[in-house]
Amino acid sequence: MKKFIPALALSLIISTFAISAPQAATAKAVFAGGCFWCMEGPFDKLKGVTATTSGYAAGKASTANYGQVSSGGTDHVEAVQITYDPDIISYATLLKTYWVNIDPFDARGQFCDKGHQYTTAIWTKNNEERQAANASKADFQKLAKGNGSFKTDITNYVSFYPAEEYHQNYYTKNPIRYKYYRGGCGRDRRLKAVWGNLASH
Repeated sequence: MKKFIPALALSLIISTFAISAPQAATAKAVFAGGCFWCMEGPFDKLKGVTATTSGYAAGKASTANYGQVSSGGTDHVEAVQITYDPDIISYATLLKTYWVNIDPFDARGQFCDKGHQYTTAIWTKNNEERQAANASKADFQKLAKGNGSFKTDITNYVSFYPAEEYHQNYYTKNPIRYKYYRGGCGRDRRLKAVWGNLASH
């Protein structure tokens, strides 16, 4: 005679297995490169990147909203948070994409957007990330076409707050407005001047 596992017992076994099964590990990196609309697309194209989020970094939660940040009245910088699978793509590879999408020589902002809120920065969460960021900065300093040193800060991670929903994936939700803004701001023209064929968008 065959013995059957009661339905309840079978359900418990399946639930226990699901809970104990290892979850895929993800990591997050936070970079600033001027307007956050323009920083999502280049990273979304990378295999191993599972999400990009526009937001406000290095300030307080109480003032993390577009009205206050865009006016320059807070400590925040517009930034993008990249969620990725480190088994597929490395932090060093993310850095390569980051550099060729910014003008690292500009200390006043990026392209047509000026002010602290539009400056460039890399926020690292541990010594390994900091070492990778500094090494990458030195490597790309040799590749860039421009005078002076890079003005991009590499500093310890403080905070990141997601921007309002209408900012998320703006380049896909509003492709015509996004294209007009990007072209009018001179972003691609300047990237080409700094990075030549390395420039990405």
